[in-house]
Amino acid sequence: MKYTTLPNTDIKVSKICLGTMTFGQQNSEADGHEQMDYALANGVNFFDTAEMYSVPASEATYGSTEKIIGTWFKKSGNRDKVVLASKIAGPNANFGYMREKLDFSPASIKFALENSLKRLQTDYIDLYQMHWPERKTNTFGQRAFKVQDDAWEDNFREVLETFDGLIKEGKIKHLGVSNENPWGMMRFLEESKYQNLPRIKTIQNPYSLLNRLFEVGSAEVAMHENVGLLAYSPLGFGVLTGKFLTGEHHPKARLNLFQQYSRYSSEQSTQATRLYQEIAKKHGLTLTELALGFVLQQPFVTSAIIGATTLEQLKENIATIDIVLSKEILAEIDAVQAIIPNPAP
Repeated sequence: MKYTTLPNTDIKVSKICLGTMTFGQQNSEADGHEQMDYALANGVNFFDTAEMYSVPASEATYGSTEKIIGTWFKKSGNRDKVVLASKIAGPNANFGYMREKLDFSPASIKFALENSLKRLQTDYIDLYQMHWPERKTNTFGQRAFKVQDDAWEDNFREVLETFDGLIKEGKIKHLGVSNENPWGMMRFLEESKYQNLPRIKTIQNPYSLLNRLFEVGSAEVAMHENVGLLAYSPLGFGVLTGKFLTGEHHPKARLNLFQQYSRYSSEQSTQATRLYQEIAKKHGLTLTELALGFVLQQPFVTSAIIGATTLEQLKENIATIDIVLSKEILAEIDAVQAIIPNPAP
């Protein structure tokens, strides 16, 4: 395994992070425990979860992933060997079962955190992230910002003040954002700088061969401000393994089980995937190796979050850590991006 540190900390994390959102729905408790055992034994010390998991979110499975991680901590005694990341959900009209208000008010943050700690059976979370912004902005498949009515008022300072208190209590160590844009990143950084408040260390956004929108604006902020990208969906829900190009049905695949997740299912995404597969074959690589190798090689990426539904998939993904793409391969990838840019925003 290869390691780096969370930006502006001395916390060592693996370049591959175990994503856990399938635990509690596609994966049983036993499956989840097996994946965590294997990941840790093979050098992956960074696990990511969220209060809303498993996915797709529902009242019946709310918090199930954190509970599975919690029972593994209790059984294995490995809490101190894991850098644990979790998230508080932002506003969503469909998630009213989570708490009275889905916002980042002091009451909501404290309520969400306390419940996550109980489910996880731990006294602290190493990296606590805001899952998506409170304000209305372009996330989850929207390419561009659209002006719209929004009752939200600027509360960046209050949010950081709340987290400052929780950090001082020892309940969280560091902060991160997720599904955030350059303006939101800079507002958090501005408040922390001028008000002497906790600094965001990471941003968890989609990043893959099919979605390189992070490079437009956010990568510049990340590099200059030393905020690390935790790249999620680096394999595009399995599309970038090439398995959907074979003609097989794959009934247990996420995209077939949950067809509402169509982000990576467009015709343009399929066309681009075929071209990336040709590049991989030309250079003696699997498409998985090409896709994960590309993400891991980016200087602004702290860790790539991989999620697997089988142990075999997890083994294959972790094994890509030693892949290094040549300048020739990177140029060929950029040539595809030039003709089919970001088909899965």
